[in-house]
Amino acid sequence: MADILQQAAAWLDGMRATHLVRTVAYRRGAESVDLDATIGKTIFEIDDGSGATATFESRDFLILAADLVIGAGPVEPQAGDKIAEVLGAELVIYEVMAPGREPCWRYSDPYRITLRIHTKQVDVE
Repeated sequence: MADILQQAAAWLDGMRATHLVRTVAYRRGAESVDLDATIGKTIFEIDDGSGATATFESRDFLILAADLVIGAGPVEPQAGDKIAEVLGAELVIYEVMAPGREPCWRYSDPYRITLRIHTKQVDVE
């Protein structure tokens, strides 16, 4: 029997990838690939060990996992990779990272269709 929820998740993600995206450049070293990404955010609350909580807001890029192809095949995001996004007249550079011991990316759905990549702005070109 077909998994109706998986089919619905694939359809919904297809709609997101068709109607709610902008093109960004994903960079790893000298290699780069243009991807369609939906922009999001995640707010992390990190205990600094002294009883205070620090807040970190990530600019997230949601992309189809199958589209992140660098070199011979699909890859997973790595801390230190860069994402370049055109905002108005500026090219804004984000670095793949997350605070503390949080992972710098995760799957956005239970079927591993979409990656949610956490970043922080590091430069403007």
